[in-house]
Amino acid sequence: MANLDAPPGTKLAAAEVSPAMRVASLILRALFLVILGVVAIRVSLPQSETIWTAYETPADLVRLTLGLALCAWLIYQLLHGPADASGYRSWFYLGLVAVPFALICAYAVW
Repeated sequence: MANLDAPPGTKLAAAEVSPAMRVASLILRALFLVILGVVAIRVSLPQSETIWTAYETPADLVRLTLGLALCAWLIYQLLHGPADASGYRSWFYLGLVAVPFALICAYAVW
């Protein structure tokens, strides 16, 4: 429960997260982002024969460009971890649900 006697503007100490939860949340987060990247690469591949002929069809070129942008953003997210203890807890609980769902989606797309 929050301390109601604290003056406005003071920061309350955040609860620390255990090292095991920190490692587990980072692993689950990395797995989710990597699986999401694999799905993005698979979906953004051109429908024509090779990647070098993507410029022939505008839809393939747009799909490829958006896929590359998404992969760049996912790499950025992968390299910047959660900022505080609540971020680690959120990724731990979200990862427990999101990683199996992402695996199911990757299997369905492949």
